[in-house]
Amino acid sequence: MGKFFSRLKPDVRQDETPEHPVSSLLKDFAGRFDWFQIVPMFLLLTIGALFIYGTGQQVGGIHAALIWKKQLLFMGIGIVIWFFLIFFDYRWLIPGTFVIYPVSLVLLVAVLFFGTELYGAKRWLSIGGFSYQPSELAKLGVILVVSFLLSRRKADINKPLWALGVVSLTAVPFLLIYKEPDLGTALVLLPIVGAILFAAHLKLRWILALLVLLLATAPILYMNLKPYQKERIEAFLHPENLNLSGNYQVWQSKVAIGNGGFTGTGLFNGTQKELDFIPVQSSDFIFSVIGEELGFIGGLIIIAVFGIMLYRMATVVRDALDFYGALVVSGVIGMFTFQIFENIAMTMGIMPVTGITLPFLSYGGSSILSNMAAFGIVLDVGMRSKSINF
Repeated sequence: MGKFFSRLKPDVRQDETPEHPVSSLLKDFAGRFDWFQIVPMFLLLTIGALFIYGTGQQVGGIHAALIWKKQLLFMGIGIVIWFFLIFFDYRWLIPGTFVIYPVSLVLLVAVLFFGTELYGAKRWLSIGGFSYQPSELAKLGVILVVSFLLSRRKADINKPLWALGVVSLTAVPFLLIYKEPDLGTALVLLPIVGAILFAAHLKLRWILALLVLLLATAPILYMNLKPYQKERIEAFLHPENLNLSGNYQVWQSKVAIGNGGFTGTGLFNGTQKELDFIPVQSSDFIFSVIGEELGFIGGLIIIAVFGIMLYRMATVVRDALDFYGALVVSGVIGMFTFQIFENIAMTMGIMPVTGITLPFLSYGGSSILSNMAAFGIVLDVGMRSKSINF
């Protein structure tokens, strides 16, 4: 009889108390985070804020007084958006697509008429002392609308009608952004859609046909470029000619990276930065500052952190709960991959100079908000694939 009753005793010590349901939920929730995505994101945000602060303190002026504070503000807003999207089931973005995509087009049209002009381009809408770049919202809009279209049950990207739908949905924002003019951001739409098409099982023959079509239309696109855009391409093809627009900036960028050597000059000790030789050093060319102060090792670490993040995103595509989620994450991967490659490559003269920022590192409120929102969606798709319920 004693043995019988001994089996009925709970397998818990008398001094232990049952775990609170809320505490249990939070532990379960935290356990579903992909920390190999989250830690790199916060690491990049921290490094970006640190170097934006450093460039401001050494260059002085408005950078020292304002830029880094605005970056921290937008980082805070971005983190709130990111955290909200983790709890927000990404499948609710399907009806939201019919708001986000049209609104992005309306804003792109509005910027052509009411946008703030800077350096001969209208890319920003000024509201209450802050400037917003509608093309950043358009990138997310294209990701969502193309993913929605190709995730329909009868969708087949290898059939002309569906392909025409994708082209139409992409061409409208592409042309509006190009009209600003902002060719660099417009070109980001191509790898975004390309990644989604690849994930949607576009056949190899159509991929090759698209590449041939792009090459065939390249001369037409070139003839319609603005003079300064043509000069940038000429500068890329003739890097030795410092009289061409952009070559002097790239030359200074390469000098800064070379000056960093293997281990760098030390944090806040970059001579090229301090003398203000590096152009737009807090945004487009922030990697040049990192390369000078942290050297080859620092630059390699930054690239490795990006690589870890992108690899983990690829696993989300593989394990996604549904086809729509897989396509959305594929589009985000295409966006980040192109922007990372183009930005770092242009600082070393490997690619033509564009206004594309380095995700999470470069200064820019619109860019930070867009990237954080996209990252939140990716993380949510990954968490939902593990059947988490709220």
